[in-house]
Amino acid sequence: MDVYVPILVLGAIAAGFAVVSVCLATLIGPRRYNRAKLEAYECGIEPMEKPAHGGGQRFPVKYYLTAMLFIIFDIEIVFLYPWAVHFDALGGFGLAAMALFIFNVSVAYAYEWRRGGLSWD
Repeated sequence: MDVYVPILVLGAIAAGFAVVSVCLATLIGPRRYNRAKLEAYECGIEPMEKPAHGGGQRFPVKYYLTAMLFIIFDIEIVFLYPWAVHFDALGGFGLAAMALFIFNVSVAYAYEWRRGGLSWD
C-alpha cells in the first residue's frame, strides 16, 4: 500500500487544483454576458432557428471530416507506438495484426481523401 500513497497524493492534489480553479474562476471572473456567449457553441457554425415543420438547413460536412481525420490518425498513432516498441516480441502474429490494422486505417484514409477532407480551401 505504501507504493500507492504518492499516486493517491498526486491525484488528490490534481483534483484539488481542478476544483479550486473552477471555484476561483466563478468567483473572480468577469460577468459580462451577452447573447452570443449564452448560445451553444456549434463548432464555428452560426446557430440557426429550426423551423416548426421539421425541416432545416444542411450543416457543412467539412468540420466533421476534419474531426474524422483527427480520429483516424490519433488512433493510428496510439496503436503504432506500442507495436513499434514490442515489435521483436510479437513475431508473425503481431506483424499480421498490424498489417490488418494498417489496411483498415488506409481504407478510412482513402474515404477521407475521396470526400475532400484533405483539401484545405
